[in-house]
Amino acid sequence: MNDRPDDPDIPLAPFPTEIRRSPFPPLDGETAPYLDAPEPAPLETAPSSAEIPGEPESAGHAFAGAVSDNPLVTLGRFAFPPSADPDEDGLAARDRRWTSRVIVIAAVFLLIFNIASVQNWARQQAPGWLTTTVARLAEVWSEQMALLGADQPREAVRDAYRTASEAQWPEPTQPPPEAADDGA
Repeated sequence: MNDRPDDPDIPLAPFPTEIRRSPFPPLDGETAPYLDAPEPAPLETAPSSAEIPGEPESAGHAFAGAVSDNPLVTLGRFAFPPSADPDEDGLAARDRRWTSRVIVIAAVFLLIFNIASVQNWARQQAPGWLTTTVARLAEVWSEQMALLGADQPREAVRDAYRTASEAQWPEPTQPPPEAADDGA
């Protein structure tokens, strides 16, 4: 329903029910299992350098095959070209990056929330320049983290452990003797 006869009708339903084709159809050879739409028309490809008069054969076009009638599809192909699958070296490098990040994050968390362990380690070592320096740095760092309240979770866990270990647990009582059945 519309007051202006030239404007298209606006559907009354809250959402349109017509399923339109995606402006970003799959690349050649890709499938879209979540769409039940028919196969899209093949994309128009850019002419090769052999088909362009005056263009040398060696001048390859990096995005040949990325031109279509829809400007959004063309822009998508130029902005996000498909990449090749990573090889074994690429996968190994990715795994090393992930491992390095996890180690750094764990070390930062331990430096913030468990600096008392560094202090205990420094106390257990033989006296020397290195252990004295580490002990003093750990003491200053511990004081600064205490001002921020980062030591409270560790203290809460320690207090809960002390409370549980010092608790007086009742001795198990003997079960009451069962009444003997004399009615045999």
